[in-house]
Amino acid sequence: MTLRLYDTATRAVRDFVPLVAGEVGIYLCGATVQGKPHVGHVRSAVAFDVLVRWLQRTGHRVTLVRNVTDIDDKILAKAADAGEPWWAWAMTHERAFASAYDALGVLPPTYEPRATGHVPAMVDLLEVLVERGHAYAVETGDVYFDVRSWPQYGELTNQRVDDMVPAPDAAPEVGEKRDVHDFALWKAAKPAEPETASWDTPYGAGRPGWHLECSAMARRYLGDSFDIHGGGLDLRFPHHENELAQSRAAGYGFAQYWLHNGWVTQGGVKMSKSLGNGLLVEVLLERTRPVVIRYALTAVQYRSMLEWTEDTLAEAEATWDRLAGFVERTVERAGAADDDEVAKAELPAAFADAMDDDLNVPAALAVVFEHLRAGNTALAAGDVDAARTHMVLLRAMLSVLGLDPGSPHWAGRGEDRYATALDRLVAGELEARAQARAARDWATADAIRDRLAAAGVVVEDAPSGARWSLSSRNEDD
Repeated sequence: MTLRLYDTATRAVRDFVPLVAGEVGIYLCGATVQGKPHVGHVRSAVAFDVLVRWLQRTGHRVTLVRNVTDIDDKILAKAADAGEPWWAWAMTHERAFASAYDALGVLPPTYEPRATGHVPAMVDLLEVLVERGHAYAVETGDVYFDVRSWPQYGELTNQRVDDMVPAPDAAPEVGEKRDVHDFALWKAAKPAEPETASWDTPYGAGRPGWHLECSAMARRYLGDSFDIHGGGLDLRFPHHENELAQSRAAGYGFAQYWLHNGWVTQGGVKMSKSLGNGLLVEVLLERTRPVVIRYALTAVQYRSMLEWTEDTLAEAEATWDRLAGFVERTVERAGAADDDEVAKAELPAAFADAMDDDLNVPAALAVVFEHLRAGNTALAAGDVDAARTHMVLLRAMLSVLGLDPGSPHWAGRGEDRYATALDRLVAGELEARAQARAARDWATADAIRDRLAAAGVVVEDAPSGARWSLSSRNEDD
């Protein structure tokens, strides 16, 4: 079966045929680093990580470009409110996103360009559009794309210009733009903004518009035409519509397929900071294993909306424990499988068909659970060879989803779970000991200390309270 993907531009599922056989170029709109990431932000990275892994598993060489928008109106405003340089504010939150991606097992992109590092390429594109009559400068130094000059404007979202919402970046003086739908390609420097947030151009000092950034960076790393452009569903308009128009108007083929992932919602409303319903990844990671969050984000088909409720992580955790538990039990009885064996395992046809069907992860997981049940049955019957066969296949399928329980990424982080459990148990014992000491119940306090010592936990009393550590001496020494 050929990989088929839903192309937003044609509003149809299409056979995926890359421009160069065996090679795939993907541009994924990354973070605008104005604040810390919540799960709604990272869903796109996880969804396209699955696509990359599937393409690689089926023999493709993938070039993934995921940009960082490190300058825009919100970054400048939030940095100013915090009394920090805008570039420091952006870098702090870029690192937060990078940490979240890594925690959730997202493979690093081939290239991760920052907008501020590609201004010359943006100015070049700007000049091409002006020369071709698709852009114009106004007295203030702003440069706008003339949407009426491009008859195909609106083709991505199937809209007529007159039915569209006007572009939000209106010129300071009424009437400067030719049309209310014209969008900013270049924004003139403003007196209240720091001088470091502008670059010199033939049109005056300023900074790029959001849409111009992505068109220039996609071309820089993937060429005039490339295979897939991806991002969240909310980016279809105006961002991706404008990217498509300005790139095609400049004479470039640009993306051949457009893929958009669904939102993470709460109460049916898109998760966003402006609504105050964001769940920060760093907060979730304080109480939830990263692999559980990854499973919750991966288990639904990428185009579906994911309703995040109190049960979302509980259900993901229970399912993950079943999968990882089977792998652990099988390894104990039948021996481990190395990464090479897992990578070379022939995937079940039903799993491959599901993944080729527009990355139908729920159907693919149904095949995983078939092997989970068969593997558990084999273990119960004492057929360890059959159990190991199912275990290898289960790991191979889950590796495509970034969820292989035996991978170094998750296996290495598994100790965190036990460390957290130990910390909580010891903290509870120390609290009980502190209460006993306060009540002058020395017998109970000493018994708790002895119990901890027998378990290899050393307790030291200090003015600030009790501290504990693990004994370095083995009880059998």
